[in-house]
Amino acid sequence: MPDPRVTLLTLAAACALACTGASPAAAPARNDYADAKFGAALAAGFRHFYTREFKAAQDDFERALAIVPDNTLAISFLNAAAAQEGDALTVLTNVEEDAESGAPKNYVNHVRLAFSYMFESVAGRDRTQDARDELNAAVNLDPDAAAAHVGLGIMRFNERSANRAKTELLAALRSDPNNVLAREYLGQLYQTDLRDPERGLSYVIDVPNLVPQYADIAFHIGSLLHDLHQPQAAIEYLNRGLALDVDHVGEAGQHGFTLIARIYIEQHRLKDATKALDAALAADTDTIYARTLLAKIKSGDYDATPPPDATPKPDDSK
Repeated sequence: MPDPRVTLLTLAAACALACTGASPAAAPARNDYADAKFGAALAAGFRHFYTREFKAAQDDFERALAIVPDNTLAISFLNAAAAQEGDALTVLTNVEEDAESGAPKNYVNHVRLAFSYMFESVAGRDRTQDARDELNAAVNLDPDAAAAHVGLGIMRFNERSANRAKTELLAALRSDPNNVLAREYLGQLYQTDLRDPERGLSYVIDVPNLVPQYADIAFHIGSLLHDLHQPQAAIEYLNRGLALDVDHVGEAGQHGFTLIARIYIEQHRLKDATKALDAALAADTDTIYARTLLAKIKSGDYDATPPPDATPKPDDSK
């Protein structure tokens, strides 16, 4: 027989909620980047990654993952750093396989192995189906957790399956609204496939507040602002990405100069465009495209002065 005192207390609590219209407090949204120790390890990893100190970067990202084991940004960059270091990616994959076989009911083990398989596929060994199998196994273990949905969303994005990619990435954000990789890929998806750069920008514009050292997100924001006809703001973000990507490792360092040059060409600022393209050549980045644009400038394909009746497009960033 239930204790009448417990029953009365339960009824009283329920009545109090109903009478006042109150509801239990919602749990705060997940934010991995609010953890100072995790943020410090991640920041060190980015600094080492963008200066081509890849072994040190691996150690930093492993340290970050010891604090937040399923953070997909740290998992991704751990693999990206390993991919730059000889057979380090193969070694990492073997370690992940051993961990997964030793604890097949561990969600994180499946996710980390899946990301390693995804990077092995990029490196030339097709492990796409293996990666998908691991991510689906993770979803079966915990359907609501974000990390596996991020991985599946990235795979769908790479397959140009826009709607399925969006479904997976939005599923990730439901449980982890600050998931940087999910936001980054949604930004790209809305820019390239769904042709809605304004919506894409809404997903990524706050990411630098979470991870200020992430150079490539600055590049993506700059690219979206360019699509939205905000050239000055675009150039500011592109230069920010270049400043962070010291040794031109990622997208910011590889393509920032040429995108800045394109913006200057559109503004008929050919001298500034030439300087940006010369900088690309000096850094040995995007050289084929840089030489193509320089040749067009020298041959007079672009007008140095705008037409007299041209009306500059508004730049909302001013």
